[in-house]
Amino acid sequence: MRRGDCSRVSPRLQACGRLQSFRVITRIRYHRLPHWEHDGSTYFITWRLERTQQALSQNERTIVMSVLRHFDEQRFRLHALVVMDDHVHLVVTPFPGWRLGQLLHTWKSYSSFLLQRTTGRRGPVWQIDSYDRIVRTASELAEKIRYIRRNPFLRWPELAEYPWLWWSNTPYDGGRSGLRA
Repeated sequence: MRRGDCSRVSPRLQACGRLQSFRVITRIRYHRLPHWEHDGSTYFITWRLERTQQALSQNERTIVMSVLRHFDEQRFRLHALVVMDDHVHLVVTPFPGWRLGQLLHTWKSYSSFLLQRTTGRRGPVWQIDSYDRIVRTASELAEKIRYIRRNPFLRWPELAEYPWLWWSNTPYDGGRSGLRA
């Protein structure tokens, strides 16, 4: 599809004005939700525990956090991350050669493996599908990072800090963690 050509886009998305600024769609994958992947895009992603699973303990949240941060600045640039007791939010930009679907599979499967191995969880840990949105503007990026930073404090207002929260003000500052936004 050429830039600005809406002939192959669903009728709901035929308001071409917004699509013209995007790169060519490299891939659309489906499970229950459509997942659009564009080279060089930044994504806001959420996934949840399988409904049959109990909430993540503090130790389990630490395990998930370490899995998600492991390849930061090697396979992707992580902008913000929070591991809650029953879901994960993050903002990430995959590096060239890495698709969002590959990263999601790695994060979810390896964290599941570690949680099952170290804490004795049984069965699927994460729901199969996830929610992802392409971040389109700098103001939307700031809004998504602000949402992630505030998430634990909106859920648990009595907290002063949250150890499973991380964000970066710039791509290279090494990030901050845990303090109330």
